[in-house]
Amino acid sequence: MSSEETLYHRLGGEEQISSIVDDFYERVLDDESVAGFFDDVDMAAQRAHQTQFLSAVAGGPVEYDGAEMREAHEGLGLEQEHFAAIATHLEASLREFDVSDEAVEDIMSEVAALEDDILVR
Repeated sequence: MSSEETLYHRLGGEEQISSIVDDFYERVLDDESVAGFFDDVDMAAQRAHQTQFLSAVAGGPVEYDGAEMREAHEGLGLEQEHFAAIATHLEASLREFDVSDEAVEDIMSEVAALEDDILVR
């Protein structure tokens, strides 16, 4: 693997990231502890948005144009247990698609760095 290869490429590019995101949201929507946060959400748009976000975070040729994390999650009432559940589902989806341990750790580190903004604290 080239030292110049981005996390985006290590994840398999946009098509693979899109598949990971689809799996992730299937897990999230099956989890009663967090599914309610998505009751009034256009899930096709949410999946596209999340694919764009994950691609941008991973260093892909994508510019994220969504709201800032704090702004996007303001007023949702997310707590630590919700964040942990979502992170667990993301990690499970990454592993389902045989993402390397190193890449999983890199993505989960990026997610962890967003925790305070997502929980609006």
